Amino acid sequence: MLSRVANNLCWLGRYLERAENTARLINVNSNLLLDLPKSIVLGWEPLVDIVSDRSAFYAAYEVADEQSVLSFLLFGPNDPSSIVSSLEFARENARTIREIIPREVWEQINELYIYGHENYSKALIRRSRYEFLTEVIESVQKITGILAGTMTHDEGYHFLKIGRNLERADMTTRIIDVRSASLLQETETEQSAFENLQWMSVLKSLTAYQMYRREMRLRIRRPDVLKFLLLEERFPRSLLHTLQEVDKCVQTLPHFEATKSEIEQVEKLLMSANPQSLIQDKLHQFIDDVQLGINQVFIKLEETYF
Repeated sequence: MLSRVANNLCWLGRYLERAENTARLINVNSNLLLDLPKSIVLGWEPLVDIVSDRSAFYAAYEVADEQSVLSFLLFGPNDPSSIVSSLEFARENARTIREIIPREVWEQINELYIYGHENYSKALIRRSRYEFLTEVIESVQKITGILAGTMTHDEGYHFLKIGRNLERADMTTRIIDVRSASLLQETETEQSAFENLQWMSVLKSLTAYQMYRREMRLRIRRPDVLKFLLLEERFPRSLLHTLQEVDKCVQTLPHFEATKSEIEQVEKLLMSANPQSLIQDKLHQFIDDVQLGINQVFIKLEETYF
């Protein structure tokens, strides 16, 4: 397989996952702001911290109000993580490897790209926001299902899965880091009654709420949420599961030893840290170390295959 093709497949998986994750973040945050009392001001700025950096946002906008953040996350020209940008990059990667992926996948990606460009303004309006975001989420899930059911599970498919799971690992750590700090800590003492509701939003941002309740069957608590999202190897969006999936895919490729070693370093860090017991400052440092490790895995992938 050509390194160019492997690179495009990996980034196709990443950009599709990124579009879905960003859409779900906006959806969950919109619902959370409706559920919380007016005395708690959480705002939209944490979403900028999760998906991008503040400098890119404030280069284009003066304040992080609802309309500005939504514009940035939906179609921001300075934000490669915006939904429209992610769909555009996904389509471009798919276009260059049309002979590798099933025709139905190319058609679905193209349709989703057109839908996103023509309808993103719907998400700026609260009344039609859910419709647009749900369409993006469900369309990406449909594409993922078609790929799993119709594409030969060869090296190309494994590169696509590697990209998808690295993006999931990155998003899981970003959500935990930003939400547990800037969104939750400020209200913990004054509005402890709403702590469960806020941690529920963290779970829902990763489509983890229902599976968490099946597993724990207890009130939502910070240590249990952290343990589930970081260490539950049976949940597809937990950090441990995504790392294990990348490890399995890498081992099907030639010359996998160096990349596998980097993955094992991150897994070792994760298993030895006991993250559910960390206080906020220690958790932030732990997440930083994990994100550096995930980035190092991708760098090693690039050096070896791309």
